[in-house]
Amino acid sequence: MLSISRVSVSFGATRAVDDVSLEVPSGTVMAILGPSGCGKSSLLRAVAGLEPLASGSVSFDGSDLAGVPTHRRGFAMMFQDGQLFGHLDVAGNVGYALARKGIRGAQARSEVDRLLELVGLAGYAARRPATLSGGEGQRVALARALAARPRLLLLDEPLSALDRSLRERLATDLRHVLTETRTTAMMVTHDHGDAFTVADRTAIMRAGRLVQQGETAEVWAHPVDADTAHFLGVAVPSDLAEP
Repeated sequence: MLSISRVSVSFGATRAVDDVSLEVPSGTVMAILGPSGCGKSSLLRAVAGLEPLASGSVSFDGSDLAGVPTHRRGFAMMFQDGQLFGHLDVAGNVGYALARKGIRGAQARSEVDRLLELVGLAGYAARRPATLSGGEGQRVALARALAARPRLLLLDEPLSALDRSLRERLATDLRHVLTETRTTAMMVTHDHGDAFTVADRTAIMRAGRLVQQGETAEVWAHPVDADTAHFLGVAVPSDLAEP
């Protein structure tokens, strides 16, 4: 379980994340949903160890991660542009994480093939990143992240660079892959559809603060206030509507 307790992140006098607490149970996909500039990416980077905490703590399986560098946390990150290695083919990109774990040869090739089939890219091992579509590149990035066998997968707007129809299809596939692999994941996004399709649980951020969290369907059905309802694009409940 990932546990975030009263975490704040500051940039000079600006408080980007303000006293946020939440938990991501094992095997759960949590979406951090909010508009641009609300602090969700800063929160993700703090969990990864890429931003220092102004206050609060981040722990995993009960162990405080204070002082633990990014590369020793056992987490993997997937970015919106994939960040594939252009000098390596698809198999080389996916196998990179395996090689870092000392897995090579036939065992690595078998695992690469398994992961490529899982993300719908069987037969793509020899392709170069420059020949892939945006959606294919993101599938390779997902396979590479899963190859690291992370304790936690951190997804930073993983679908935002794709067009709408491809985005919807890949969101469904991403949900299937994360469920199939029982991966614990935290995804930040500004897109309602991504959160609703991919996540078991959703946390809404606004101006650096967490305003609501819960099961995704429950958040949509019962927004905590009128601003959240407007942001989600749902009708404002009668008890929250202005007289």
